[in-house]
Amino acid sequence: MEYRKLGKSDLEISVVTFGAWAAGGWMWGGTDRKEAVEAIQAAYDLGVTSIDTAPVYGQGNSEEIVGEAIRNLPRDKVQILTKYGMRWDIAKGNLGFKSKDDQGNNIDIYKYAAKDSIIKECEDSLRRLNTDYIDLYQIHWPDVTTPIEETMETVGQLIKQGKVRCAGVCNYNAEQLKEAQKYIELVSNQVPYSMVKRDIEKEVVPYCIENNISILAYSPLERGVLTGKMKPGHKFAEGDHRAELQYFTDENIKRVNAFLDNIRPLAIEKNSALSQLVIRWTVDQPGITIALVGARNAEQSAQNAKSVNLQLSREEINFITEELCKLKIKKG
Repeated sequence: MEYRKLGKSDLEISVVTFGAWAAGGWMWGGTDRKEAVEAIQAAYDLGVTSIDTAPVYGQGNSEEIVGEAIRNLPRDKVQILTKYGMRWDIAKGNLGFKSKDDQGNNIDIYKYAAKDSIIKECEDSLRRLNTDYIDLYQIHWPDVTTPIEETMETVGQLIKQGKVRCAGVCNYNAEQLKEAQKYIELVSNQVPYSMVKRDIEKEVVPYCIENNISILAYSPLERGVLTGKMKPGHKFAEGDHRAELQYFTDENIKRVNAFLDNIRPLAIEKNSALSQLVIRWTVDQPGITIALVGARNAEQSAQNAKSVNLQLSREEINFITEELCKLKIKKG
């Protein structure tokens, strides 16, 4: 496994980090708790020491699963990345979206990152994770109802108290990053990035490189469509959010698979799975520090972890990128 430092901090995390959104089941059609725990532990055995989760993933379920998975692991050998600022239990802040919980009940998700809320969320996360500190604490989405100053100064207090090691953000644009940096030292920005979703390359990547802010790329496999395992006509389980996303229309699955077929010979040459080639390409892109990759079972997580064993030359990276430029995702 490879490890990279976040920003100017001494926090080092695995280049492939376990993304625990799907493990929580919410918006993924449910989860098997035992398999989720085994997936995290299998990844750890292969050097994936970093786990990214959030309270809203399963309304606490994901964090509890992470806490169970690392219970018997040395705490100083594991890096816990979690978030705040998405509340489902209070009607405050900015209504982000409507959803359903694992029992099918309607719930409203609010973006709320005021001081009192952050303090409560931190305590709740520490309890669910069964730990006394969080390695990286990240605002989940920008909250337009709370000044960034209040949010970041609150996290700064948690750092002084020893409950948090480092501060990060998620889904921030360059302007928001600049504002947040006035009040706290940011080490990372977690943003969506994949072969088929590269819009952050215009402004966010250059800003982060210039200001030594690490980029944590989430959904590098674009929720599974870049694994090559999806076929037109795929039926998702009830409650799986992917059924509504543009990447999973039959037309776009066909287009993505045609691209993957073009780079498949390289994967075969490297004795690797297509998903491993995609992950390796992702973490080799300018400004990308690590890739957050989810898994539903031990087999998937082991395959993801082994992506770092794959090495790509500059010529091979360029070949993949050139083939990628031919891929056109149909919008709408």
